[in-house]
Amino acid sequence: MASPSRRLQTKPVITCFKSVLLIYTFIFWITGVILLAVGIWGKVSLENYFSLLNEKATNVPFVLIATGTVIILLGTFGCFATCRASAWMLKLYAMFLTLVFLVELVAAIVGFVFRHEIKNSFKNNYEKALKQYNSTGDYRSHAVDKIQNTLIGIFLAYCLSRAITNNQYEIV
Repeated sequence: MASPSRRLQTKPVITCFKSVLLIYTFIFWITGVILLAVGIWGKVSLENYFSLLNEKATNVPFVLIATGTVIILLGTFGCFATCRASAWMLKLYAMFLTLVFLVELVAAIVGFVFRHEIKNSFKNNYEKALKQYNSTGDYRSHAVDKIQNTLIGIFLAYCLSRAITNNQYEIV
């Protein structure tokens, strides 16, 4: 009787494993494209929102662009490793996938844990920008104008001005 590892080396099983791995790699590659697109969109369209956050937050689009690019490259490597059926390439790809998964898990946990601080930082900087509106003519006044000219900005400005009014601040 053949050993268990010998039974898994039949051509249909290997073809099935390759197909499943290629589908997974394609999905992984698509998530990289989505991260890259969101990063580029954030850099191009959401710069005003990031300027009202602290200086560290302006790097968020660059992080998304870099992460998306790395995932696209790793997904391409995974496709080549799967098609060539190279054992060392598949092991390296599995190691990269594990590392990327752990980094994404940590990022999601950190984002969830600090979500209130991110919201409060934006709110405080928006309040500060409203109080100092056009007093110095700095980038924050320009950012407030840009945000209030967009639909998302109108809704955000309304919600924040309500919060400021509820906290006894004067809106000009």
